[in-house]
Amino acid sequence: MTRVLVTGATGYIGGRLVPQLLDAGFEVSVYVRSTWKLRDVPWRSRVKVFSGDLSDPVATRRAMRGADVAFYLVHAMSAGRGFRSAEKQAADTFAEAATASGVQRIVYLGGLHPDDVELSEHLASRAAVGQVFLDCPVPAIVFQAGIVIGSGSASFEMIRHLTEVLPYMPAPRWVRNRVQPIAVRDVLRYLVRAVDVEGTLNRTFDIGGPDILRYGQMMNGYAVEAGLPQRHIAALPVLTPWLASQWVSLVSPVPRQIAVPIIASLQNDCVMIEHDIDAHIPPPEEGLLPYRTAVRLALRREADGEVETSWQSATVPGAPSDPLPSDPDWAGHTVFTDLRERRTTASTGAVWDVIEAIGGDKGWHSFPLAWAARGWIDRLVGGVGMRRGRRHPSRVNSGDVIDVWRVESIERGRMLRLRAEMRMPGRGWLELGVEQAEEGSAYRQRAVYFPKGLSGRLYWLVLLPFHGIIFNGMAASILHEAEQKDGKERGR
Repeated sequence: MTRVLVTGATGYIGGRLVPQLLDAGFEVSVYVRSTWKLRDVPWRSRVKVFSGDLSDPVATRRAMRGADVAFYLVHAMSAGRGFRSAEKQAADTFAEAATASGVQRIVYLGGLHPDDVELSEHLASRAAVGQVFLDCPVPAIVFQAGIVIGSGSASFEMIRHLTEVLPYMPAPRWVRNRVQPIAVRDVLRYLVRAVDVEGTLNRTFDIGGPDILRYGQMMNGYAVEAGLPQRHIAALPVLTPWLASQWVSLVSPVPRQIAVPIIASLQNDCVMIEHDIDAHIPPPEEGLLPYRTAVRLALRREADGEVETSWQSATVPGAPSDPLPSDPDWAGHTVFTDLRERRTTASTGAVWDVIEAIGGDKGWHSFPLAWAARGWIDRLVGGVGMRRGRRHPSRVNSGDVIDVWRVESIERGRMLRLRAEMRMPGRGWLELGVEQAEEGSAYRQRAVYFPKGLSGRLYWLVLLPFHGIIFNGMAASILHEAEQKDGKERGR
């Protein structure tokens, strides 16, 4: 069995590569600085874990011992001054350890770039790391990829957030530059196949998807898949990379230290110069994923209403394009939440009875005028309003209607999740739950909102001042009624 070592296993590519290597039948070890970051990953028990830093030759050599193929998937996107020398030193340590340990192949993922121009510091550093591996005695396959499309990819997240927030956008001239994006699924396919490539290859390979697009076209392609109107982009000659990064960090959650190297790397066309990889790793029969298909996959969970990924940190994704718990907080679709948790002396049964009977003639336990006004506005704009009521006064099933909500999921006695069917610029859910606790029960109430475009974000912000009144009042009223109900039951 081929033994593989992966560095950067807690990063965007590494965290998605490890399970694919395991599924391909390889024996996998990972080398990480912090084992704590692996606590929630589902493949933790299937790999051997080494802890250490790439600046430590002894620890690196210990992790490398016995490996046939070593993946180097480490890159300091947000490092400060001197990061180029630090990256080169880490690559030197890795190459020396691989040589001393008898590793047969190094695989590295770098950045796609033109050969005849001055590169940004970010791309130049990645190219220098690749050259370290090409110059060492161990044969190296150095992939050079452009923008990787998948939830959690820094470059993709910048496209996502800019497109969703700004219907009209002043932009630098680089929005007219050509790029060749590639789906994360296809990147992982190349990496996995590189383990078994025949021969002692020692060279770079450009990899990219089938589409060559301008950056502005990528933003509008995202808009189409996200159901947003076409974005209007005006290229300005005076917007420098530094100014552009300030602006990006202002209107999106992508940190400035991440935005700076991404923007700097877009100053030139980034397209494949050669397709030599096809002779060693042929593309799949159905072809590499087109850009918009890759975007569609990245948006799949939100489009399908699979909101658990945004609510539970340990959800196991179903595809490389899906989010992972290890992705940064700013990655993924923007999600607004309002969480209220309370303890009560009432039993779980009493609390559940109140939860299941919510809506209809019973109302929503807070600020009745606000709920009535919201229903009236919904009717005014062509929505269903609050007049639908509910089928049964005290019991609901999955799919039932409750006023402007529909029961999406129910775990009787424990959790009720409602999906909003009112007209609004986004998608909303309300989850009410109860669990047994010491001397009573624990009540949990969560409102979740996926905004659509700028109007969706403004909608949430406008309503934010009222959340304290509405949602606090709802929680307090539900528990008060449950405690009264419980008291009557005990008094019998």
